[in-house]
Amino acid sequence: MQVTLLKSKLHRASVTAVSPDYSGSLSIDRDLMDAAGFLHHEKILVGNITNGERFETYCIPARSGSGEIALNGAAAHKGKPGDLVVILSFVSLDPEEAAVWEPRLILVGNKNLSHELIPLSPTK
Repeated sequence: MQVTLLKSKLHRASVTAVSPDYSGSLSIDRDLMDAAGFLHHEKILVGNITNGERFETYCIPARSGSGEIALNGAAAHKGKPGDLVVILSFVSLDPEEAAVWEPRLILVGNKNLSHELIPLSPTK
């Protein structure tokens, strides 16, 4: 048996662009992807804090240092520039691994150009 737990979270990132004619995905500044540990084409869940929308897609890297968070394809209809979003990924683990697992929480700052790692500890 495996359980699904939070792997990574980018908290309070700001949407910078929407591109409905792009083939799909969410573009994320490469620096933020690396900080969160997101992989190219990794499945993600996006929660739009501003309007309450939630949707799944996959992430692709945008230029490092750009601050870009772009909703592409169908996802472009789920938000607009300036919306705050939470971007989540998950991992499946054996219960023994899950007992000691710690996800990565990244609090995104001004213009998506700064970020802070906030460690989360499992409840004992």
